[in-house]
Amino acid sequence: DPKEWKKQDHYKVLGLSKFRYKATQDQIKIAHRKKVLKHHPDKKAGQGDSNDDAFFKCIQKAMEVLSNAEKRRQFDSVDPYYQQLEEDDLPEAGQIKSFRDFKRAYGPVFEREARFSKTGPVPMLGEEDSTKEEVEGFYDFWYNFDSWRSFEYLDKEINEGSDNRDDKRYTEKKNKTERARRKKEDTARLRGLVDAALALDPRIKRIKAEEKAARAAKKAGRSGAGTPANGSATPTSAAAKAELEKKQKEEAERKAREEEEDKEKKKKEKAAAANAAKKARRAARQQAEGSGTATPAEA
Repeated sequence: DPKEWKKQDHYKVLGLSKFRYKATQDQIKIAHRKKVLKHHPDKKAGQGDSNDDAFFKCIQKAMEVLSNAEKRRQFDSVDPYYQQLEEDDLPEAGQIKSFRDFKRAYGPVFEREARFSKTGPVPMLGEEDSTKEEVEGFYDFWYNFDSWRSFEYLDKEINEGSDNRDDKRYTEKKNKTERARRKKEDTARLRGLVDAALALDPRIKRIKAEEKAARAAKKAGRSGAGTPANGSATPTSAAAKAELEKKQKEEAERKAREEEEDKEKKKKEKAAAANAAKKARRAARQQAEGSGTATPAEA
């Protein structure tokens, strides 16, 4: 229904579902031209297909939105395809067995979110052997993410034909309030996503263990210098010192691993509880909203 154009998937109408926000203006123009040639009312006049005239209006509306930078950005902010992905469950703690599992789950998520960044380049998840500086830089960026995402597209339409200024002001005020609410919710959603990734990132455990082992080895090296109070000689040969430091480091790493494993267990339990709460909230929201309106099928 052309009157329900805000509920249609403009990329799908033009046959650009697989490109979406990555589609270039040339691709949009070519796709629009093909659809016009196929569905123009003049071409269908002799076939008595009145519904095709309605679809043609949907095509024109899709082109109007996607060829305008500001309108397209507003639509991309609430693209129904990605909104559905945002609702999908992320893996629970017990499902992340390795960094490969972690990257497979969270890599595409951060790639999608990166399109909203006001600044670039946007750091991606990285690799298993990423340095401490690279990992910390990634999370620092995402915890301070500056997003251009907005929600004007979901504004309630103002009746331009109405002479009632109070009604217009009320609608404008309501729209402004709703945009602010949605922006706040989206910021909280992204923060929760980064929190979940940080809690499950295997590299964090590795980095903390390495830091703790290094501190323990350094401390052991200081305390082992000179002659002990009992008068026994401290190992003086390079080989003896190396062996002592190796044992001290191994012991420190073992203790660090045990402590990190205990912390990781608690984090996983917390993440699982948060995911369960999210499922419950989504189920309640879906029950309240009921069924949605279907968008035009891709021709």
